[in-house]
Amino acid sequence: MSGTGRRRLILASSSPRRQQLLSEAGIPFIVEAAEIDETPLGGEGAQQYALRLAQEKAVAVARKFPQDLVLGADTIVIVDNDILGKPAGLEDAARMLRRLSGRMHQVFTAVALVVPGKSADTRSCTTEVHFRKLGEKEIQKYVAGGEPMDKAGAYAIQGGGAQWITQLEGDYSNVVGLPLTLAVEMLRACGYLRP
Repeated sequence: MSGTGRRRLILASSSPRRQQLLSEAGIPFIVEAAEIDETPLGGEGAQQYALRLAQEKAVAVARKFPQDLVLGADTIVIVDNDILGKPAGLEDAARMLRRLSGRMHQVFTAVALVVPGKSADTRSCTTEVHFRKLGEKEIQKYVAGGEPMDKAGAYAIQGGGAQWITQLEGDYSNVVGLPLTLAVEMLRACGYLRP
């Protein structure tokens, strides 16, 4: 897979997980993290929130790179219609894991692609993840290790959180942070990647 002409793909994210997924897929890109206000709007639903943020990230970076393609994404964990974003601290991470314990939750990622001269192509992917019941000691041990601190829902499926998953319905890479099949489909649709 290779990019076309002089246009580059800019990833509007500093997430090492998104970078790793694109690299492993052989997709050339450079990183330019977006700096936007991520405060939810009043009355905004969880999915609308993620879709808006993904698009705002991509559009903000596209202003700096008007000749290139920009890919933005936002991943949230949803349980009981509540958004579980990145934990604010250790106790917040533990609280999130207690909520996910023994239950199903959804991981929703919005992906936005800005192509020069076109409006943003924004799509989404949802994966259902089922957790086994978690003990308080294992929650505290996991939180103390620091892994959950920069992750939506306070766990890493590609790390210590893998041991808790009893069932997964949907795209695994979505739970990591970027639905790769969807991203590739979008990049092919605009001609950046060849089939």
